[in-house]
Amino acid sequence: MAYTSIIPVSRLDNSITYIRNKDKTTKKGQSAGSLEEAIDYAMNRDKTERSVFEDAIGCVCETAYQDMVATKKRYHKMDGVQGYHLVQSFVKGEVTPELAHQIGMEMAERLLQGKYEAVITTHLNTEHYHNHIVFNSVSMEDGKKYHSNSRSYYEDVRKASDALCLKYGLSVIEPKNGKGKSYAQWMAEQDGKPTWRTSIRLDIRDAVAESFTWKQFLEQMKQRGYQWKLNRKYIALKAPGMERYIRLRSLGKHYSEESIRQWILQPKSRIPAGKEGDSRFPKKKLKGIQALYYSYLYQMGALKQKPKRISPVLRADIRKLDARIEQMEFLQKHQITSREELLAYRTSLEERVQALTKERKRLYRSEPDSVRIGQITEELKPLRKDIRICIRIEQQSQEMEEKMRLAEQIQRQEEEQTEKNRKPRTESR
Repeated sequence: MAYTSIIPVSRLDNSITYIRNKDKTTKKGQSAGSLEEAIDYAMNRDKTERSVFEDAIGCVCETAYQDMVATKKRYHKMDGVQGYHLVQSFVKGEVTPELAHQIGMEMAERLLQGKYEAVITTHLNTEHYHNHIVFNSVSMEDGKKYHSNSRSYYEDVRKASDALCLKYGLSVIEPKNGKGKSYAQWMAEQDGKPTWRTSIRLDIRDAVAESFTWKQFLEQMKQRGYQWKLNRKYIALKAPGMERYIRLRSLGKHYSEESIRQWILQPKSRIPAGKEGDSRFPKKKLKGIQALYYSYLYQMGALKQKPKRISPVLRADIRKLDARIEQMEFLQKHQITSREELLAYRTSLEERVQALTKERKRLYRSEPDSVRIGQITEELKPLRKDIRICIRIEQQSQEMEEKMRLAEQIQRQEEEQTEKNRKPRTESR
């Protein structure tokens, strides 16, 4: 029996740092957010163990990402869904690594028919051997895009996988009333255990433990393959392999949006073995504006180490936590430790924007059809985004300093009042 799921890959510009982090890629149920990430994840040697379990169709493993991008450029289809990440997982002990990889290769050939570049790997890092098939959304044959929906999943992906399982004498998940079951539910029924709702609750608990804000929680769940419907009275989610969305609150009174938001804000006591502090920030001594941000995040209770008490002045800023973390990472990335350095960096960006804007204006007049105009527009976007971050850091870091001073003042006043209240009791004795 092989359980299959297919996840669309929508972005090409994400950093590959996160997906190549061993501490993260070894966790259950994570998926890539970009085509490049998906390929790197599938080819992770810590999971495949041996290069013999890596193959490709229509491209070379080492340059698969570049080959897929070249096909998109050739047919002028760089937008939309960039590719697909298909996972095919087998029951424990039912296949050898060699057979699992053979089925993965045949699966890719049946499904894609040689029209789409694909990377096929077999991961052996869990008891359930599983194949990863990452393929381009654009056909190298005619430039047509692959479209994935519930119908194509059951008629193409699931049908091909079940046929291969039967071919090699493996079990299959029997559909009920014409509809398939999720792997978690099928396993639960076999073992007489609670259904897939238990698996969802466990994933929510793990995601909460890794999150400090609601936004981070949603992202953690997406990385585990979940999809969300948020713009409604009762938000809903869909687990990998499930056909329908379910309301979050249907999982129990402790799993409503309000309960989870409160849960996220509670101190995190669990620290991974062998780790101290927050791994996003270096252990070296910070100084200047970086030290300010680190101290502020610590006082807000956003780091693994926790203050004895979070000041109400800073707790009120909890909804700005994502922005504060982004700004801290920006300062570290560009090695900015003072407002003077921040101003100098911002000035260099503004000069670059001015030069590019001037060049684009000239092209509009002399060569309105020039490809360079589009390239300049794309170059300007990250530059302007960084300028906006610099402006926000300059303004908000001053606000943070003032709030830190206010929090310290309130704490001193409370300590003095506590001491005053203690003295009369001591004297009366």
